[in-house]
Order: sequence, then structure tokens, then C-alpha cells
Amino acid sequence: MKKINFIDSIKSPIITEKATVMSDQNKTVFKVHNKASKTIIKKNIEKLFKVNVVKINIINQKTKVKMKQGRKSFKSGYKKAIITLKKGQSIDLTTGI
Repeated sequence: MKKINFIDSIKSPIITEKATVMSDQNKTVFKVHNKASKTIIKKNIEKLFKVNVVKINIINQKTKVKMKQGRKSFKSGYKKAIITLKKGQSIDLTTGI
């Protein structure tokens, strides 16, 4: 199996209304690689953003079947990680990496 690079394991931040409400509780949501584990994600977040991660929750969004012009199409699934940071720390998503 190919080793996942630490930049490749974190694909993008998820910025939704629910995610911004969770930022008040020191939580940030990211779309991550499908093969990434909690330990890999924790190490990579700590390296990239220089913060202390307390807890990680992972949610697997399954693929969905959609009907488009009478044909079946698929909305691809993905893995997202909800990362809880140490109190007083935050990740500024507007600056980039």
C-alpha cells in the first residue's frame, strides 16, 4: 500500500453553517483521504497548523444515487473528520497552508 503524504491526507476544510457553529466549541471540520486513520490525521493536523489535537471524530459519507434527466448518477462519498482542539487554540482557515 502506498504511504499517504501528510499534506495529501487532509483534502480541504468543510465550511458550512454547522461547521462555523462548531468552531465556537474549538472544533474544525475537514474532508480527509478515505484511507487515513485517526492517528495519521492527528499527526498531520498538528504538523501543518501547529496546534494540539484533543479528540477526532470520523464520519463516512456514503455515496448517494441521484436521478438526473431520467438517468442514474452517483454523488461520490467521502470521509470527514471533526477535530477538537485544546482550549484556547484555533485554526484560521482563511490564511491557507
